[in-house]
Amino acid sequence: MKTIRSRGNPAFRNIVRLARSAQERRSEGLALIEGERLVSALHASGREAATLIIAESVLSWDQSRPLLAAIDAAKRIVLADSLFSSISQVVSAQGVMALVEIPPVATWPTGPETALLLDGIQDPGNLGSILRTAAAAGIRHVALSPGSASAWSPKVIRAGMGAHFHLSIHEDDDLLERVRVSANTMASTSPRAPTSIYEADLVSPISWLFGNEGAGLSQPLMDAAALRLRVPMAGPAESLNVAATVAICLFEQLRQRGPVGANAARRPA
Repeated sequence: MKTIRSRGNPAFRNIVRLARSAQERRSEGLALIEGERLVSALHASGREAATLIIAESVLSWDQSRPLLAAIDAAKRIVLADSLFSSISQVVSAQGVMALVEIPPVATWPTGPETALLLDGIQDPGNLGSILRTAAAAGIRHVALSPGSASAWSPKVIRAGMGAHFHLSIHEDDDLLERVRVSANTMASTSPRAPTSIYEADLVSPISWLFGNEGAGLSQPLMDAAALRLRVPMAGPAESLNVAATVAICLFEQLRQRGPVGANAARRPA
């Protein structure tokens, strides 16, 4: 294993660039994940880390041995603890990171299949939570408009908790074109929409349109939504967080479609 103790080391500087720059991630096709749980989730999805990055002190931990054994020695990099801490984005670093290949996006479905179209979601925590919810609800395709948070940034990946490895994420996407060619019903949400989500028929495939945390959906996308829904609220809040709204909508649709058994959990939505 290669041990790096200098900030000037080219390999370390490359890791820093990947952690901080969406452009570098796109250019190299690599993203940085942090924490043993995320690395384990990567392996559980059938993928392997391109490079395992560990803090020097972790080498002496017994619990790290299975993880080290799963990665070829040639793919491991050891960082001095101070270097590892300088790029870690969590309060209590676990001493484990990995560089992963960003998978190519799958072809957008031509037939009816529930999907998410996200217009300008800028908060990394919101985006990660939405992706996590989408994966849990059996969604396979998520499209992000230009101006959205970088889906493969460390903060979004951390909030997604492994969801990225089960989704096809289309970044910088033309959402209006997706709407134009889709066979799905288009649905949006608004606190003042006429129909409650619990009154609507959500059994058929839907393209769900969700907008920016502050500005909401762009007007052209709002106009494209044949189904305009509200989430009823008993309290005085003006609106719900977009990630919470997505969760309510997707799981109400899942509830309406009937029991989800072990074999149905990954059926096309």
